Amino acid sequence: MIHAVRTRLLGELPVPVRHGTLGGLMSGVSGCIAGLILGLIAYPPTAWFATFELGALAALAGWIIGLLVGFLVSARRAGP
Repeated sequence: MIHAVRTRLLGELPVPVRHGTLGGLMSGVSGCIAGLILGLIAYPPTAWFATFELGALAALAGWIIGLLVGFLVSARRAGP
């Protein structure tokens, strides 16, 4: 089921963009969870801001790393 959804949504994107999107999504979600936990520990009334703050930075970092990995995969598939 998840594979079919992933293939339908991301199947026609170029490889670097696909890897960047998945990297940004996965690291963004984990960054949001970590931000929520840290925000609740530090100061609960503003935990929502920590969620978005840490999640956005993690998503950006994941997108950049995923994009670089996608370029490496594309170069590897293209051959010498």
